[in-house]
Amino acid sequence: MAHGMYHYLAQAWRKPDKKILRKKMIEWRASEVFTRVDKPLRLDRARALGYKDKKGFVVIRIRVKRGGHKRLRPNKGRRGKRMHTRKNLIMNYKWIAEQRVERKYKNLVVLNSYQIGKDGISYFYEVICVDPERPEIKNDSTINWICKPQNKKRTMRGLTSAGKKSRGLRSKNPATKTRPSVRAG
Repeated sequence: MAHGMYHYLAQAWRKPDKKILRKKMIEWRASEVFTRVDKPLRLDRARALGYKDKKGFVVIRIRVKRGGHKRLRPNKGRRGKRMHTRKNLIMNYKWIAEQRVERKYKNLVVLNSYQIGKDGISYFYEVICVDPERPEIKNDSTINWICKPQNKKRTMRGLTSAGKKSRGLRSKNPATKTRPSVRAG
């Protein structure tokens, strides 16, 4: 059976060429934290998440440092019972990356994101953003929902895919309860 181009692109990304990816990550590490990209690196993934090659869609590559999710122990000013911490940060790196992009580019709304690589120091993501003020976006019936005022700052409120996952709103079994209210009937 013949497959389309996106099928083969997805297969290539399941086992990427490590030498080429390593060279790219060395370049990414030397570049800025936020880099605007002309075309997405993983076209199949970007298209699946809603990306279109038209005006109003922006792809931004971001570097997020790994580690630092463990809370630090307070060094003074508590009684012994309150000095130890056993909690870690609940947010995943993808959500952190989306929030940082949303803070940096205030005129854009984050649609979704995907991972393009990780090394010992950093995670690398490509974040798909949309400019809700562009007429091309306002006239497109598939994406113009993002122009509504209730969709501003989606990542800060945990409404993107990564945010919902971190908040525990994704249940594999629909019969089980999901998070927003434990006691709601």
